[in-house]
Amino acid sequence: MVLSRRWSLLLIVVALWSWLIWPRFLLAIWDDERSWTSAHGSAFFWIHVLLITVSLLFGTAVGVLGVRGIRGIRSRSVSASDDDAP
Repeated sequence: MVLSRRWSLLLIVVALWSWLIWPRFLLAIWDDERSWTSAHGSAFFWIHVLLITVSLLFGTAVGVLGVRGIRGIRSRSVSASDDDAP
């Protein structure tokens, strides 16, 4: 599958958005009093840590696909220009 430049950039933006939003949300959960109703953290805390972790993993995967799409576009344009050389 070949990604266009727009789709690749969109995937990178989504990844950056994930990495900007979810760590902040983790800090908010950390500061929430419901997170620490037991010594090792409450179910509320651990469920949110799981959701944040999965979201960051998906964000990372989407970002990797976007970067690979951009690199693929560049390598295709370089090989196309090499083919045009006499």
